[in-house]
Amino acid sequence: MSHVRVGPRAVTRSVAFLTAGVLAVPALAGCTSDEPAGKPLAAQDIAAAPRSRVADGGTLRWAVDSVPETLNAFQADADDTTHRVAQAVLPSMYRTDDTGRAARNPDYLESAEVVDTEPKQVVVYKLNQQAVWSDGREVGAADFAAQWRALSGKDSAYWTARNAGYDRIEKVERGAGDLEVKVTFSRPYADWQSLFTPLYPKDVTGTPDAFNDGARRELKVTAGPFAVQKVDTKDDEVVLAGNPRWWGEPAKLEQIVLRAVPRDKRVSELVAGKLDLAEVDPETADEVGLAAGPRDAGTGTPLMGPQGTPAAGAPGSPLAGTQGRSAAQALRSWALANGSDEEAAEEEVLAREERRETEAKAQRRQRALSGFEVRKSLEPAYTQLALNGADGPLADERVRRAVARALDRKKLAEAVLKPLGLPAEPVGSHVALAGQPAYADGSGALGDQNAKEARALLADAGWVPGGPVKKTEKGEKAAGAEGDGEEEKDGKKSAGGEDGDDDGTYIVGEDGKNPGDGGDGGDGGDSGDGENGEGGAKAGDAESGEKHSSGKNTAQGGAPGAYAPKGTAAPAAAAAPVAKDGKALTLRFVLPSGPGSEALRTVAGRVSDMLDEIGIDTAITKVPDESYFKDHIASGEYDLALYSWPATAFPATDARPVYAKPVPAADGSLNVAQNYTRVGTDQVDQLFDRAMSTLDRKEARDLLRKADSRIWAAAGSVPLYQRPQLTAARKDLANAGAFGFETPVYEDMGFLKKGAQGPRPAASPSS
Repeated sequence: MSHVRVGPRAVTRSVAFLTAGVLAVPALAGCTSDEPAGKPLAAQDIAAAPRSRVADGGTLRWAVDSVPETLNAFQADADDTTHRVAQAVLPSMYRTDDTGRAARNPDYLESAEVVDTEPKQVVVYKLNQQAVWSDGREVGAADFAAQWRALSGKDSAYWTARNAGYDRIEKVERGAGDLEVKVTFSRPYADWQSLFTPLYPKDVTGTPDAFNDGARRELKVTAGPFAVQKVDTKDDEVVLAGNPRWWGEPAKLEQIVLRAVPRDKRVSELVAGKLDLAEVDPETADEVGLAAGPRDAGTGTPLMGPQGTPAAGAPGSPLAGTQGRSAAQALRSWALANGSDEEAAEEEVLAREERRETEAKAQRRQRALSGFEVRKSLEPAYTQLALNGADGPLADERVRRAVARALDRKKLAEAVLKPLGLPAEPVGSHVALAGQPAYADGSGALGDQNAKEARALLADAGWVPGGPVKKTEKGEKAAGAEGDGEEEKDGKKSAGGEDGDDDGTYIVGEDGKNPGDGGDGGDGGDSGDGENGEGGAKAGDAESGEKHSSGKNTAQGGAPGAYAPKGTAAPAAAAAPVAKDGKALTLRFVLPSGPGSEALRTVAGRVSDMLDEIGIDTAITKVPDESYFKDHIASGEYDLALYSWPATAFPATDARPVYAKPVPAADGSLNVAQNYTRVGTDQVDQLFDRAMSTLDRKEARDLLRKADSRIWAAAGSVPLYQRPQLTAARKDLANAGAFGFETPVYEDMGFLKKGAQGPRPAASPSS
């Protein structure tokens, strides 16, 4: 599964929007304060077990994306692994519960409350009297004060990535006793619970030199269930060992080794027995699920394949022979090997030997993976379609709204989540996910999917069918996006029309093309071309059919005369391309090309099909993963793009920079912060600021929902689906896996005692 995303709270989130007067939404009724937040769509899946069933000792080998450049979570180059280490070794006043809300962490905090609001907001923290740093010193006010000074933004010598919230603090002082900390704010701050998590010792935050360089490769002083033993850049791993001064429930594991393993190499490391826990892509999850499934008692052959289908070699499988070979193929092989043609017989004998070796290797691989299982949930992050409103056609809000109204978000969510057995509901908010207090479906401010109205919006903006596009020959690209050799033009229709999940197929071979014709262009007037055998795409094409809404015809081999069931609707005809001032409307759709991005490319193909139905062409360009964000998204070199944002317990603080209106910098450039769509309004900024400044939770929630509705109306970004979280885990590993919203409890992770392992209920969607 793609992991193109913006990291957690080390990087602030922000967004902005542009609302043209003629299209302003008069009444944002889709965002009422009475609309419920609902429950999380999926429960976490961590093989939860009581500590009494978990053995003491052992090492957990956990795959991560990288060895972090820094262990300081407040620096710009902090990453997911930085935060994972911080969670295990540093104090956190609050952690996230299974509904995405902030919950007090009793290991560090006995209580925290707002004791005054007038004339200024005052919060008093009462610390756990047992909380001590690994050097024996109490966790106290000096640590809080040093972190505030480092992150306040007042001293530029500190190289910090964010200061949200800390810039509102007026002073931090000792309270009534050594274990009490009194924080006075200069301005009210609703998200005060987001502060001091993680909390670094004053040894790290006390001076700029210590802050900037002292915690990049080591943390000498910690205060969690684990401590940093070493950061090994040679072996690409971070080793965490139990903290002997930890006062809470003792860690069950002796060590946690965070190993940097590329996503496409993880299945090999699982097979080799070098990993116990790893996030994996859907293909690896299928393989692990197959290996972990039931087997024939006599032969050891898996009885079930991916998605619950009969496995090759199992009774009822259409692939009944060895390695999926049919009975006819097996008979032909026997005849060749025993026939009179000696040369053919020798070749077949060698081929059969190769097949036996391949089968033996596959069986060894399956046996190695049989000790693992797939744990799955939904990650606290969502994937969105970003529309760059800086310039070009998408600078016009009417065109952005047309693009957004063309999308069937339900079908896009189903394309990614339904095959994984996860709830396939589109995300309805930019600021929260289902189950979180601020969540409400604000998409009504934009309007439902409606191709007719989308075309009307385009016409109002001057983009109308006809003109020179009709004269373009041989599917040549109309004026618009530039190509670079990795570009694929999407001017094709999908087999199912708008319904990408239609089980029927249309008659192949009646569109004037051969089933094998691939081609990366298409005559804008044809309907259905490009679906006549997705396998006909040109060699080396990593998408190979992911550009279209339906892959059903591929499964049938694309044979001419393969008829749809009676009553199946004919494929939707492509809308005539729209043009303005002699140029067709072509949008640059930039995608990552790496092996973990197949899902994004599938979604992009379906988005392209949906846009084609309103006359918008897309030019898909695949770029290396390492340059995707820096060179294209952050720099604005795209029209359309797919990437993810995390959802946190503090949306007023964390979502504001993602949606804030870009402002001119002193040098004349545009400061976009994290608003990579470059679409924003003063009104959205004001709503976030008000939500951040009120201590009335209901008022803050309502303000955030209003801001979200206006973000929808501006159509700078379109939330699509909550990201799937697929984790391969050893079957005897407890309290670890797909965590969902909840912060991991590192001290409870471990391996089950002998005899403690047994069947457990599968994770199911929350009801």
